[in-house]
Amino acid sequence: MFIQTEVTPNPESLKFLPGVNISPIPINYTDISKASNSPLAQKLFSLKCVKSVFLGYDFITVTKQEDAEWEFIKAEILVAIMDFLISGQTPVNVDSPALKDVDEDKIVKEIREIIEEKVRPAVMQDGGDIVFHDFKDGIVRVELHGACAGCPSSTVTLKNGIENMLKYYVPEVISVEAI
Repeated sequence: MFIQTEVTPNPESLKFLPGVNISPIPINYTDISKASNSPLAQKLFSLKCVKSVFLGYDFITVTKQEDAEWEFIKAEILVAIMDFLISGQTPVNVDSPALKDVDEDKIVKEIREIIEEKVRPAVMQDGGDIVFHDFKDGIVRVELHGACAGCPSSTVTLKNGIENMLKYYVPEVISVEAI
């Protein structure tokens, strides 16, 4: 098995492309206690150098601890991913409540659709994700995951790109905030 890697705009995050499906929906894990539905994320968190794990449809973005250096930990992470995938285990439990859809009103559905179709593919290309959290009083709150979390350019992207796009398509949107 050959796993490619890509740098991301966030120097603390690296995108791993194993060439197989990883998760039916993008999921961000910030620590091992939140990764109960993902044996792959649990395995990666067992490495002391891992700060967070983001599972995309066909990629894994690992954010390292600040004191770790990619030149020393990249191979260890590659081996952990390769060993896991070769074992035949499923990376994510698809019966998890986190993967279930919920009913939403029209504006929220429209916001979600724009994020899913127009924003998310571009963000995922950089090894991250944007996840809709809520919409209240004209404010869209989103979570940035993977390489986007802590990225120096994420605030500019959020305000100049995503906020302007959502305002254009959904007049009810006043602003977009990251949580």
